[in-house]
Amino acid sequence: MTAIYTSEAGGGEVLRHYRRALRTWPVPAEHVRVPTREGETFAVVSGPPQAPPVLLLHGSGTNAMMWRDDVASWARHFRTYAVDLIGEPGNSAPSRPPLDSDAHALWLDDVLEGLGISDAAVVGASLGGRLALDYAVRRPQRVTRLALLCPGGIGRQKTGWLLAAVLLRPFGLWGLRRSARMVAGLDAPEAGPALDSVVLTFSHFKPRTERLPVVPDDDLRRLRMPVLVIAGDRDAMFDSRDTARRVRRCVPHARVDLLPGVGHAILGQADAVLGFLRG
Repeated sequence: MTAIYTSEAGGGEVLRHYRRALRTWPVPAEHVRVPTREGETFAVVSGPPQAPPVLLLHGSGTNAMMWRDDVASWARHFRTYAVDLIGEPGNSAPSRPPLDSDAHALWLDDVLEGLGISDAAVVGASLGGRLALDYAVRRPQRVTRLALLCPGGIGRQKTGWLLAAVLLRPFGLWGLRRSARMVAGLDAPEAGPALDSVVLTFSHFKPRTERLPVVPDDDLRRLRMPVLVIAGDRDAMFDSRDTARRVRRCVPHARVDLLPGVGHAILGQADAVLGFLRG
């Protein structure tokens, strides 16, 4: 566990917080563990068993709880599978295969097989958006719809926030909280619980340090399924205007929503995503 945490004790604290948070999941859910080539993968499954499947891939530094405020509306119409990404602070294995390979696509092949899903709509955020996009490029026959929130791997990845985070590090929890607010854009009062969770996690979690591989134009042009991209124009991590420009040029059938005044954390878009998923 210490491969992705600063200490065994710190990792245990993060996972205990996660287990408590899972009890607040707003709809009935099953907790499923799937064996994969990268180790065990955990998923929170909700919604009618016969409903169309939707795979949810969260961002870095979080877990399935990222979808808590959205899943109640989605699970009325779909069978939702909120998967804990490997190598992130959830209940899945700490494995971190290279991002510039087909390793994560092979892992998702195992996940879908273990869940008994042949194809699904996929919703991904940030790092999860990068993995969802990679999977849609490599396995287009398995992705029926693709919704990307503040996705990595399309627009230019920014690095200015790293310097600010380093400068704030000596200020302890106050500095970490300030850094998290700046990077994620969690400034609204209602974002307080999410910010508290981020601060607790990053007090102990060691995030990935490699840059996300950029998806080439030719790969973007191969996307034929319906595509939705939602990004904030104040994203501190990715150049959202560059993301919007590339998607509009290479995937002309895609719907692109660039939200004014919004940072990296995309909140309150459950209805927009639901409308897209329902077609």
